[in-house]
Formats: sequence, structure tokens, C-alpha cells
Amino acid sequence: MTAFLKTLTGTVALAIVVTCPMTERVSAAEMIRIVEQFGTIYLPLHVIRDQKLIQRHAAEAGIGDVNVEWAQLSGGAAVNDALLSGNIDIAAAGIGPFLTLWDRTGGEVKVIGGLANQPNYLVSSRPDIQSLEDFGPEDRIALPAVGVSVQARILQMASEKAFGEGEHGRLDNNTVSLPHPDATAALLSGSTEIAAHLSNSPFQERALESPRVHRIFSSYDVLGGPVTPTYVYASTDFHDENPKLFQAFFEAFQEASAWIGEHPAEAAETYVRVTNSSLEPAFVQSLIEAPGTQYTLVPAGSYQFADFLYRIGAIRTKAADWKEFTFEELHNEEGN
Repeated sequence: MTAFLKTLTGTVALAIVVTCPMTERVSAAEMIRIVEQFGTIYLPLHVIRDQKLIQRHAAEAGIGDVNVEWAQLSGGAAVNDALLSGNIDIAAAGIGPFLTLWDRTGGEVKVIGGLANQPNYLVSSRPDIQSLEDFGPEDRIALPAVGVSVQARILQMASEKAFGEGEHGRLDNNTVSLPHPDATAALLSGSTEIAAHLSNSPFQERALESPRVHRIFSSYDVLGGPVTPTYVYASTDFHDENPKLFQAFFEAFQEASAWIGEHPAEAAETYVRVTNSSLEPAFVQSLIEAPGTQYTLVPAGSYQFADFLYRIGAIRTKAADWKEFTFEELHNEEGN
């Protein structure tokens, strides 16, 4: 077990799945440490890893050999703890956890790019639950991290829409933290207290294959259009102190996102191979090509989240626009 893994498991009280062999950190210029979570929305990171894009772009920039460490966590709170403690350089989590950390650090953490525009579904296996109004006090809603995950924030926005302004927290006590794979299994089993799951792809589509499961809402319904729920972000120190390495990652990220759109079949095979998934590549390809899904770094709906979190008092900093919490490499894009 390496020093990195020992420190990370000591810092974060959640299980970590190491997705490739770890090596000792040599220097900031020679190593980059990246953490991801679960789902097809993380596909650009899988492509970067599979095609060794960071290494190629780093070599083109004259950096030389770069060691890339990959690890997997569940929940934005765990990811933020890892970034704050200095155990990772590049984080990937929902807009909710990111904005929490951006506010907490006084803007010392910023978005590198979005992973994809992709809907999140609230799904239920209970026929008596067809809307938010149908949830009783004992009906549990699974999501990756209570209170801070993007799913938790989407639920709050949906609650305010359903129950009125100031009622964003109406269903907070119904929520429980579960990784998406575990939440899907619990929902499908029907033998637990889990009545619903605010999910992501491919877990929500897999759950909906069961005739017992139905969709209550999509995040696109709640926010009124396409949403980028999950982002890749880093500290401003990492950005400023490692400009060539940061640029190598940014260019690799851009290339991976474009490649997915141009090669959906190969991208699906990449997801299955890198994640050791039991899903059929054709099924994964259908998710990549689904209406409303687009792999792009350009944020969609990020400012709606920032404005909402400020309005309800979840963050103290009011952003002027989306560019305030993103690195300048994105600022020529038409984001929101």
C-alpha cells in the first residue's frame, strides 16, 4: 500500500476502490493524481486514462514522463476532503459539492470543465409514489451524499418547485447516502427502506428496465433544460504552479470529450473495459447517444445552481456569473 493510499483512506471515512497501481509522488511536475466516481458521465476520464492522453500531451509540451494516479470514491464530500487534504490534484464531483468547496475556500478551487450534459432521474419502485407529494416521513430517497451532492441539490430545487419558495428542505430528512450501484441494488430488491433513488446513467436506465420501477422526474424538468451536473475541478495553486501539466490535462480533457462524440461505439467499449462493467457495450452506447446527453466541457446550468445555493444560504458567496468559478481556459465558451 502506497503512502498516497494510506493517507487517503485515513482522511476519508468511505471505501475507496483503487483503479490502477499507485506510485510514490515524485514532484508536482512529474505526477498528477485524479479521482472519479461512478457512472457514464465520467467517461471522458476513462478515455483519458485508456488512451494515455495526459502522457501524450505532456510529452508534446516537453514535460517528459508523467505518472498518472487514478482512484475512485463515492460522494462529493469524500472527493472534497481528498482535494483539501492535498491527496489528489484533480477532483470530479457534482456542482453542489464543487460550489460548497469554492465558497469554503474563498474561490481557491475552480472548475476545469464539465463532464457532460446529462439528466439525473428520480426513480421509484413504489407504485404509490408518483410525485414528491407522495413521500411519507419513512420513505427513503438514496443519493450519493446527503445535503451536498448534486442529486441532493436537485431534490431541493424540485421540492421548492413542488411545495413553494422556502420549502427546499422539505424532503431532506428522507435522504440517505448510498453509492449509485448500492442504491440501485437496494431499489430493485424491494426489501429495504429505499423507496426512491436520485440516480445517474447507467444506473437509472438499468433500474427502469424493471417493470416495477418508474421515473418521477428528470433534472432537465426541474431546471428547464440541459444541465451539466458533474464537473472536474482543481485548486488555483495547482493551476498556477503547474501551467504545462495543467494545460496537458486540459487538452487531454478536450480531446477525450470530442472523441466520445465522434466514436460512440468505441467509447462504450472503453467504458466497459476501464470500469470492468458487466453492461453490454451496445447498452452503454445507447446512453452516450441518448437525446439530451452531450459530452462537452462547457457548463450548462451551473449558474442556476450557484444562484440557488446562495439564495437558500448554503453558500455565502454570490457569484456574478459562471466565469467567476471557472478557470480562464473556459472563458471563450458560451457557458452558463
